[in-house]
Amino acid sequence: MTPESIREKQNKLKEQYRGQPETAVHTMSVTGVVSQSTYTIKLPTHAGDVEAGLHQAAGGSGTHACSGDMLLEALIGCAGVTLSAVATAMRISITKAEITATGDLDFRGTMGVNPDASVGFGNLRLQFDLDTDASPDSLDKLISLTEKYCVIYQTLSVQNTITTSTGTR
Repeated sequence: MTPESIREKQNKLKEQYRGQPETAVHTMSVTGVVSQSTYTIKLPTHAGDVEAGLHQAAGGSGTHACSGDMLLEALIGCAGVTLSAVATAMRISITKAEITATGDLDFRGTMGVNPDASVGFGNLRLQFDLDTDASPDSLDKLISLTEKYCVIYQTLSVQNTITTSTGTR
């Protein structure tokens, strides 16, 4: 996809979303199938099924995908495509870009060892290593806009409401 074609495509979508805001809302959904005997869940992805299981620090075998890793992968995936789109809009050429996501997870929380230990990631960090001729000010603006428009970044950094329900078959 060329920078011009993505700009043209996005401009058409922006016009549509301004004139018909209801068309901008898409409900996304994924359903996984749990295997209690192996403590895994099979998840459909665009690249094929992935079987996620317990991290080794929680007693897993280490042979399955870890949902914590998948969360970090989703963060850098979203940050990467957002960075590319924003750079295109800003007319910034990037020769090479690597993004690393890191987070601290205290397994005492999820294992119920210490009620004061948090369950979930703390101190998430994103490292952008970019090869570009952009000025320092443009680079700061690029990262700022990437953070602003990255769906996963915003979902993780802003308090969100999750509702649960139970159904039986």
